[in-house]
Amino acid sequence: MKLLDKIPFRTAIIMTIFLGLAPFVPEPHIWQKLKMLAAGDLVKPIDFFDMLFHTAPAMILLAKIYRRKTGADQSEG
Repeated sequence: MKLLDKIPFRTAIIMTIFLGLAPFVPEPHIWQKLKMLAAGDLVKPIDFFDMLFHTAPAMILLAKIYRRKTGADQSEG
């Protein structure tokens, strides 16, 4: 988890915002993929990869927040 701890919060937040909202027009990919998932249309491997790619920074940010809340980021080292 040392690699996760080396990523600054600011970088994780910026990556989450930009990759989460990209492309800005006509609609963000995450929103598009969530609609496809709800409709049962998320079937192509490229769609799964695209959703994973655009949500990865958010998962990193959530992991960093969890580690900060539990104190795990300070106990190693």
